[in-house]
Amino acid sequence: MTATPSARAVSQYATTTGNLTARMALHAYGTNPQDWFAWLGARLPLAGDVLEVGTGTGELWRRVGRPATGLRLTLTDFSPAMCDRLRDVPGARVRRCDATHLPYADVTFDAVIANHMLYHLDDPDAALTEYARVLRPGGRLAVAVNGRDHLAELDALGPVIGRPDLGLGFHENDVTAETTPARVAAHFTDVTVERYPDDLAVPAPEPVLAYVASMIGPLTAAQESAARDVVQARVEADGAFRVRKHTVLISAVRGSR
Repeated sequence: MTATPSARAVSQYATTTGNLTARMALHAYGTNPQDWFAWLGARLPLAGDVLEVGTGTGELWRRVGRPATGLRLTLTDFSPAMCDRLRDVPGARVRRCDATHLPYADVTFDAVIANHMLYHLDDPDAALTEYARVLRPGGRLAVAVNGRDHLAELDALGPVIGRPDLGLGFHENDVTAETTPARVAAHFTDVTVERYPDDLAVPAPEPVLAYVASMIGPLTAAQESAARDVVQARVEADGAFRVRKHTVLISAVRGSR
């Protein structure tokens, strides 16, 4: 039986930050000179009371840093391992909690950030309801999600090694760049969508193999050999193993009601 998105997230993230770190490392081979965190940070509302839900390792705040404006930052995650890592972020309040049951009063925050986390939830609409509840009227929401074709070349390695469950979408709900703007619009106003322009050009098999192992566990010798052959052939033919990315930032405003 296929695991629920939340059960998959628990297995991947509850006790370790290693899987997420391995996946982020692959994005160092992005073709956009402005990496995701810098691009995102330039577009976030970074003043007042700001809540990030499902923060992960907090890499965003290590890359962007704290702005000079008044920022009171609260970081949450369901994972004890992630929360331990988040306590290294200077000046941030850290709380472990469920994204669909936030332990905060109504109209507490000026901004809520959900960066690549909605697809890990069994009920993403419940989370959006919570984000609207804790935001003040006029407060801003920032949600990052991926399109259906995101990292398609990596997903295609799954059948090559006999693991069709390699693809992210295999373990997740239907939250995508194509479906999420309408979901957000059911709870918020002034919804806008901006795509982050980037792809991957990976020069050798090793970072790809590390990514694959982070998704499905250690590879057998046969699996590693099969994946390596595909990646190396692509590197020799094209100069790099090229992977499409499709990530968008959805921004919205909480109405007065």
